[in-house]
Amino acid sequence: MLSVKATAMVSLVAALATVGIAAFVPGTNRAQFVPRTNAMTPVATTTTAIESAAHDMQILATRKLLMPVQGFDPKALRDNFDESRGIRSHEALDIMAARGTPVVAADDGTIAKLFRSVAGGITIYQYDSSERFVYYYAHLDRYRDGLAQGEAVKRGDVIGYVGSTGNAPANAPHLHFTIFQLGPEKKWWRGKAVNPYPYLAAR
Repeated sequence: MLSVKATAMVSLVAALATVGIAAFVPGTNRAQFVPRTNAMTPVATTTTAIESAAHDMQILATRKLLMPVQGFDPKALRDNFDESRGIRSHEALDIMAARGTPVVAADDGTIAKLFRSVAGGITIYQYDSSERFVYYYAHLDRYRDGLAQGEAVKRGDVIGYVGSTGNAPANAPHLHFTIFQLGPEKKWWRGKAVNPYPYLAAR
């Protein structure tokens, strides 16, 4: 039969177990209390999110993206993704080309949005075929005639023309191009910028 002291210890451990984890410390008759929390849930969620993001990047690497400026030599591409632009990071590649040079879809997908902004000027947001990514084309001189939101495009289709609209210098026409990795909500305006350089540079 349990002693009064042992009975009290069992009761204490049982009570602690309802709100935490009780474990006996080796070599003693004491129980160490570890609070029960939901700490494992965020860790699992974070791990899943990281694995999902890594999987997306593996998929992107298999796409063999096309240079989005027609005729531009990949060997001439500069990695200016991390350069500063005032107080912010560039988070895109500037692909220099003559005004009016055709801009082509880097991948199969759908035109998500035709948008004009103060910074980007005339822009195109294009979903990839899986809607994991959005390709962003900015500072365009104009769209290709008839281009429409929701239109399916194929890799290499002309979608616009190089320009200097928005905050680009008038004497330096170029395509501002980046990739956004989308979250589960699949919003064209909300994503994490991905450096296109490794996916476009000569391999």
